[in-house]
Amino acid sequence: MENILRVGDLKKVYGSGANQTHALKGVSFDIEKGEYVGIMGASGSGKTTLLNCISTIDTATAGQIIIEGQDITKLRGAALADFRCRKLGFIFQDYNLLDTMNAFENIALALTIAKTPANDVEPAVRKVSAQLGIEDVLNKYPVQMSGGQRQRVASARAIVTNPALVLADEPTGALDSKSSAALLESFRHMVQTLQTTILMVTHDPFSASYTDRIIFIKDGQLFTQLERGADSRKVFFDKLIEVVGELGGSAE
Repeated sequence: MENILRVGDLKKVYGSGANQTHALKGVSFDIEKGEYVGIMGASGSGKTTLLNCISTIDTATAGQIIIEGQDITKLRGAALADFRCRKLGFIFQDYNLLDTMNAFENIALALTIAKTPANDVEPAVRKVSAQLGIEDVLNKYPVQMSGGQRQRVASARAIVTNPALVLADEPTGALDSKSSAALLESFRHMVQTLQTTILMVTHDPFSASYTDRIIFIKDGQLFTQLERGADSRKVFFDKLIEVVGELGGSAE
């Protein structure tokens, strides 16, 4: 399998002198193309800092983050912005859709920013919308959609440019259980059918049970990893609960 992401001895330190906080203490792992990986850990474990460094929202203190062979810790300014636009897709808890644009326009915006030829925009939006089952909301504005529909539109926007890696930050956090399940099934479809590579931070074992593998972070370090393999989602869920217990409670 092709390696999409390699995190090597990643460290993040906030503050200086006696006020230093070591949020990440040498985290290392790989993710292959078409893999759906989750990150779990207690509050303050470093999981959000890890995602922020990989997504280029934050800058690592030391170590490597290699995406499709490019060490993004060495990129700055316009080069970093260009890489983020071309190679990364983002799905946030609060959707981040523009209220003044309908679903079609919100999805198309990602293609416009990526300087996709105008004639290619509509076919790309139509294709990804069909894949995620949101063709019927393309003319609706965010206020006219359910939370689940808004999150699937956000997901379509994230993958329409065919990024190397999709980063999801608590994507089901604002959804009810039915909408959460529908969104997570959409993610499975994206991985299995479209070979999308997803890295998702979640505190929810139910959401985590849809992934191929979970990386557990504790006190800024890799605690353990758990692979689903041939397990059913129910069996994998039970195993996740056991590890969450070993972590010392909730993975919020």
